Amino acid sequence: MPSHRPERVVCLVPSLTEAIAATDRRVLVGVTDWCTHPPGLDLPRVGGTKWPDLDAIRALNPDLVVANAEENRAEDLDALRASGIAVWVTAPATVAQAVASMRALLYAIAGSEPAWLTRTREVWRAPVPLVPRRRAVIAIWRRPWMVLGRDTFAGDLLRGLGVDNVFADHPERYPRIELGDKRISSADLVVLPDEPYRFTADDGPEAFPGEDVALVSGRHLTWYGPSLLEAPTVLRAQLAPES
Repeated sequence: MPSHRPERVVCLVPSLTEAIAATDRRVLVGVTDWCTHPPGLDLPRVGGTKWPDLDAIRALNPDLVVANAEENRAEDLDALRASGIAVWVTAPATVAQAVASMRALLYAIAGSEPAWLTRTREVWRAPVPLVPRRRAVIAIWRRPWMVLGRDTFAGDLLRGLGVDNVFADHPERYPRIELGDKRISSADLVVLPDEPYRFTADDGPEAFPGEDVALVSGRHLTWYGPSLLEAPTVLRAQLAPES
């Protein structure tokens, strides 16, 4: 972290780009190709999250690069540090950790906690869970099929909303599975988000015939930023549309 409050920030994490923009858009000088929120963000693009253009980042002369331990490669972040650029890396595995991580970052950037984050903390202090609770498979990819396993932010978010992950005790965080896995039959819900894999009504549900399938917003399930404020309302409606 620079010794002074950063004035030129490149963000390599789409959800944190939205968070920083909602707090002080003026400090952002570069973002990734995948930074879609807020809409209309007119800033230099520095490539993808996994393969950013390091020379383009250096050319923007940032005093801070914001990254995530899962979304960004350690070797890229090490190369930026070797160039004398400060790098802030987040790695939350729970909603509470995400809120705390954002508070620390945004306080460092803006000098105070933004009002939207204060409201977010209140919303997630005691979210209203589904009744009855559901037991779910939460897919994140197909070809091969991958699901949420242990210690994931999205899994913790769903747990708070009354949806328990049947793979939560798996030794891997994002295990590959076979559709015949017996844990699938122990679930009463299959959750299919529209990112990172874009599951749709025509791509995904057919693999789980006879199962209750919920197509949900990947941004509200996997992003930690202003979307967390909306997530309980949006996801409850998608998980239990009849309620």
